[in-house]
Amino acid sequence: MNYQKEMEKIIEEITKENKIPNLLLQSCCAPCSSHVIDTISPFFNITVLYYNPNIEPYEEYIKRKEEEIRFLKEYKSPNKLEIIDCDYDNDKYHELVKGLESSPEGGNRCFKCYELRLDYTAKKAQELGYDYFATTLTVSPYKNSNKLNEIGEKLSNKYHIKYLYSDFKKKNGYKHSIELSKKYNLYRQDYCGCIYSKRGE
Repeated sequence: MNYQKEMEKIIEEITKENKIPNLLLQSCCAPCSSHVIDTISPFFNITVLYYNPNIEPYEEYIKRKEEEIRFLKEYKSPNKLEIIDCDYDNDKYHELVKGLESSPEGGNRCFKCYELRLDYTAKKAQELGYDYFATTLTVSPYKNSNKLNEIGEKLSNKYHIKYLYSDFKKKNGYKHSIELSKKYNLYRQDYCGCIYSKRGE
């Protein structure tokens, strides 16, 4: 499936309906969210959900969160743009990936991490009455967009809430995120987030 085209179809339908739906967007960091928000903010009221229990050490987690908050304050969105700050939940992450510590980067440990964050987002979106949920993770060339969208679709059915399919790296999305990072002087980390990616495992 071409997830970029699926997203474009959804946006086309939204535009025809002449309404602005509410979207809960799980974001990993300001640089990744910059392109995503710039792309979809004309069509949605966006609430960024900062839920990233995988990020270590804690100081790095705080640094990325504060940079996300700064970006959202500085970015001039055509529609509503806000943030929900979540619990760190780092113990929950380590419990989930127990036994997968040596799994290669981009493998099953990462897939578990995707699902942890997206499940939290979908459940929260349902609880708070959002129209859609989505993630910024597909903007990264290091993330498996097919797997992310498969998880998103599964959770959409589980929680009965619409999922915004995406492959934000398409149409030079990752390149655009780098350009926006320079424009807003955003901190760009040199590893995904978990301690295993930091160690290069």
